[in-house]
Amino acid sequence: MILRTTAIVLAGLLALPGHAAPASDARDAFFANLGKLCGAVYEGASVAPDDGGEAFAGKKLVATVSACSASEIRIPFVVGEDASRTWIVTRTPAGLTLQHDHRHADGSPDEQTMYGGAAGSDGSAIAQRFRADAYTARLIPAAAANVWTLSVSPDGRKLSYVLERDGKPRFRAELLQTRVPNR
Repeated sequence: MILRTTAIVLAGLLALPGHAAPASDARDAFFANLGKLCGAVYEGASVAPDDGGEAFAGKKLVATVSACSASEIRIPFVVGEDASRTWIVTRTPAGLTLQHDHRHADGSPDEQTMYGGAAGSDGSAIAQRFRADAYTARLIPAAAANVWTLSVSPDGRKLSYVLERDGKPRFRAELLQTRVPNR
């Protein structure tokens, strides 16, 4: 009886905001795999579109998997000299979310920040697709149909970030590991 009561209390605590649910599907496996990469640094470039007209074209892209906890992983994403972006992957009772935290040089939030979406149940342990949420649709109406995909190669050496809008590719970054995770 005591064990059953303890299990019920723990399940109730995990359902509270800010507490991650126990691992149960590919979203949790993806989060665990990403967490194993804490401390890893990835460098690369924009590979699509390849017409040179994209804002990130020709700029060095660097993503660092950092600030990893049981419920959140922060990945600062530097474009050239611009360190204003951080991807935030959060474990929630409903699954995973991806948010884009944009800051000014003084640390204050950009007016277009914290947009993103939630992962559906169709991802895998190495790739998750995050569909734009209602907040994103209100903040950036053109992004209402966005889908962001984060993927990590099975060996952890390659990180990809893809943006689709209206079912069409809009941006793709391919990054290779230059520093291994903290172990």
